[in-house]
Amino acid sequence: MSKVIAKNKFATSDYEILDKYIAGMELQGWEVKSIRAGNVNLKNSFCSFKKNELFASNIHISSWMLEKNEEFRARKLLLHKNELLKILTKIEKYRCTIIPLVLLWENNKIKLEIALAKRRNKVDKRQAIKEAEIKKRLHKIC
Repeated sequence: MSKVIAKNKFATSDYEILDKYIAGMELQGWEVKSIRAGNVNLKNSFCSFKKNELFASNIHISSWMLEKNEEFRARKLLLHKNELLKILTKIEKYRCTIIPLVLLWENNKIKLEIALAKRRNKVDKRQAIKEAEIKKRLHKIC
């Protein structure tokens, strides 16, 4: 059972999702307290590899109780080695990026759902909007 803390709202409209993974995060104590309070923003965040380790960058976690901390620091993502290798090979093969989708609680642990995604251009975005509208109309009729 998982509870959603924060969503990246623009991810599904700007990117075509190819594959999803759930990863743990290496956090400091003040970050966990701030996340519990809901002071998180995933907008414009991304993931990248550094020395065969995956890091989530540009995730804004607000400072807790007037402490001065790095709000946008790169946080290490915890995945098994075979998952990291799968992700690396898919990035090289499909030329895609890794974006965070959802930050959630799962078994009293903070997890980050990441996705391999390709950027959409304007034509693809318009097509996706048309398909969504058609699905809504069909759902209203049935």
